[in-house]
Amino acid sequence: MEQEIFEIISHAGDARNFAYESLKAARENNMEKSKDLLKNAQEELDLAHNTQTKLIQAEINGEDLKMSLLMVHAQDQLMTAISEKSLIEEMIEMLKIIHKK
Repeated sequence: MEQEIFEIISHAGDARNFAYESLKAARENNMEKSKDLLKNAQEELDLAHNTQTKLIQAEINGEDLKMSLLMVHAQDQLMTAISEKSLIEEMIEMLKIIHKK
């Protein structure tokens, strides 16, 4: 289970990094690069979510998954990455409007 937890943390962290790089590209009015980086962020979130789903299914199937501080940290990192990506997407939309003026 530890490997899966570290996968969630790693993919969530990569997703956040891609999202912030996307925002930086949008600030520089490089919207194509921004779009590509957001796609990368979503791919990382999907990988993290898939791993999370495997853990949930294992627990549903009766596997005893001990809750640990590390597991809580992984869930927090994933939730934060999802939230930040959503906010960054909104910020990029605002930057598109600003750059048009």
